[in-house]
Amino acid sequence: MSNKPPIEVPQGAIRLNTDSQRLEFYAQDRWHEMATDSPTLFDKTNSDQSGGARGIFMGGFSPSNSDRIDGITIPTQGDAVDFGNLTEARGAAGAAASNTRALLFGGTPPVQDNKNIIDTMTIASTGDALDFGDLLDPGHWTQPASNQTRALAAGGNGIGNRIQYVTISTFGDSDDFGDLAIAGSRSVAANSSNQSPTRGFFGGGTPVNTNVIEFVNIATLGNSQDFGDSSTQVAREARGSSATRALLIGGTRAEPSSSSIIDYFTMSTLGNAVNFGDARSSIKNSAGCSDSIRVAFALGDAPSASDTIEYVNISTGGDAIDFGNLSQARNHLGGCSNGHGGL
Repeated sequence: MSNKPPIEVPQGAIRLNTDSQRLEFYAQDRWHEMATDSPTLFDKTNSDQSGGARGIFMGGFSPSNSDRIDGITIPTQGDAVDFGNLTEARGAAGAAASNTRALLFGGTPPVQDNKNIIDTMTIASTGDALDFGDLLDPGHWTQPASNQTRALAAGGNGIGNRIQYVTISTFGDSDDFGDLAIAGSRSVAANSSNQSPTRGFFGGGTPVNTNVIEFVNIATLGNSQDFGDSSTQVAREARGSSATRALLIGGTRAEPSSSSIIDYFTMSTLGNAVNFGDARSSIKNSAGCSDSIRVAFALGDAPSASDTIEYVNISTGGDAIDFGNLSQARNHLGGCSNGHGGL
């Protein structure tokens, strides 16, 4: 990839160098490689750490509600390890993270009883979750998004079109951020997130499925805006992003139908998603996590509760590849990482 910028690149612009697979920023008339520090997944068998960003899958139904937290090292294929336990067993909760702390918003047991719990855990060490605070509205199927500073929870069953946010470094209850542009009977539904360092993205929905993608500027309170459309009307899909490209993986079309389609879109410009490839089967009630190079995703239902994890390379496109297995088969998980595209 050329080190010469295109015409009129603004100072501070960020790009993914597709040759080196590294992030670069533009300053003083040239592109410079960004220094990155990818924390690693703790090996419970010894005191060392081993290579790469960590992905976490939290809670879910199996078919009863689970309090299990699983961890993976995203650059290294293999099975998940038991990380710890949530403060309360539940599924259909939304997950977000900074590079140090993971959060899990709301959720419900299989028999609907919406929760306002926000759990937190330190990603650098295994252990049980702690109580972080409470959502303004109890609910499940909320859509998360985060950068290094803020985590957002948008909509959800029981919440409506409200967007809530917390400051990740400070324990406390959520505050009002704004509203989703599309409300009505749609309850947005995804348990993992898409974000760049500046924008958070929400899309899909259930029970009235939609292909609309919305976005907000994470640093600025306000309502969401229309971004574009995905290629199918889905909800409860897996997600993951680099700093530039976001993926939408599988999802429910209309019960009991599900999809294997993987879409992607470029987050810096408005527009519709286009086809990326396919998961190895039709999946729904899934969750993803990213190290900005790969998205690893737990299948959820394929068609019943699955322990399978697959992955794709964000920059290249193509069909999914087997990654490993969860420690327990379950669906409606929450997924996040300390290496996603919003950091």
